[in-house]
Amino acid sequence: MAYLIEPPIQQTDQQVVLFGVSWQQYENLLATLGDFPGLRMTYLEGGLEILMPSSEHEMLKKVIARLLERYAEELDIPLHGYGSTTFRKEAKASGLEPDECYCVSTLKDIPDLAIEVILTSGGLDKLDVYKGLEIPEVLLWQNNQLILYDLRGESRSVASRSQFFPDLDLALLAQYVNPKEQPQAVKRFIAMLRQAQND
Repeated sequence: MAYLIEPPIQQTDQQVVLFGVSWQQYENLLATLGDFPGLRMTYLEGGLEILMPSSEHEMLKKVIARLLERYAEELDIPLHGYGSTTFRKEAKASGLEPDECYCVSTLKDIPDLAIEVILTSGGLDKLDVYKGLEIPEVLLWQNNQLILYDLRGESRSVASRSQFFPDLDLALLAQYVNPKEQPQAVKRFIAMLRQAQND
């Protein structure tokens, strides 16, 4: 008789950072390992971060994505999802796979907004990578809070409102980031939105 044994839940991200990696080596690794399930590679000016996200990481990014997608549906905002597609620009020596990313209104070559979950310290500065890729906004989950970064222009700054979702209260959205109760969290968030619209 055979028994199915579930693999243990991976609680922490597994991460390796290498330096002195050429763009060609990065491209070769993407071609070789790009289809490896769950593996994420981030490249910035010779630095390469290889990340195997934990179960917690994946649940967090998924619940944030679900909340944002339902918000867009509720307010009739056209939202095109790219998922975790690899984006790269050799001229900027930048490349990564966002946890989730979207174009708002129309589909474009580069997403308007990315979602990034940071649970492990010591990796490459992903905001610098996003800036090099010219992705204008990044919604970052770190230390149990959501922070929106505006990457347009010469510097990066923390923003209280998204240019793509100007009426979205990010502090309120963060209250519903509950990865272990995703369906209930999304339902409660939408119920709250509807109540606010009727008041």
